[in-house]
Amino acid sequence: MIQFIHRSGNTQNTEKDIVTVENVNLEKYTGLWYEIARIPNRFQKQCLRNTTAEYSLREDGKINVTNRCLKENGEIDEIKGIAKITDPATNAKLKVSFVRFLGISLFWGDYWIIGLAEDYQWAIVGTPSRKYGWILAREPQLNAEIVADIDQKLTEQGYNPKDFVKSSQEKFQTNP
Repeated sequence: MIQFIHRSGNTQNTEKDIVTVENVNLEKYTGLWYEIARIPNRFQKQCLRNTTAEYSLREDGKINVTNRCLKENGEIDEIKGIAKITDPATNAKLKVSFVRFLGISLFWGDYWIIGLAEDYQWAIVGTPSRKYGWILAREPQLNAEIVADIDQKLTEQGYNPKDFVKSSQEKFQTNP
């Protein structure tokens, strides 16, 4: 029996394991993604709008990550990190680090691809704890039908879609 547990104001299905997508083609997944929505978190609190994530494959099999957003004062906030595949059978489970010290990446966080359009036009990224979550897309906006499908997938994964806050992509330029 699945039990819904009330935690931190969120109704989440924490007894059912999150399921990743069956396979991710990393070449198709890399490139620029627009953040459509996210569960608010402390490390993005400065991001007012135009949040993006850009991924590129490295020769060593890892992935370069560049996250950007515009802060309230109009300045670009950018952070670079690295991701490594932790489930090579699917490429859907990764660990990401944005902290480097003496060339060593520290503080790895889960990055699980739990929803992905067949044409790689949108993705849902989550964590086993359901504390973090992002909806990403290749375009700055998604239509209502796709959003409804994503909300259904979030619910199936034990997330509450209402925990996700829509990201502003207003007046978006190619480079924020």
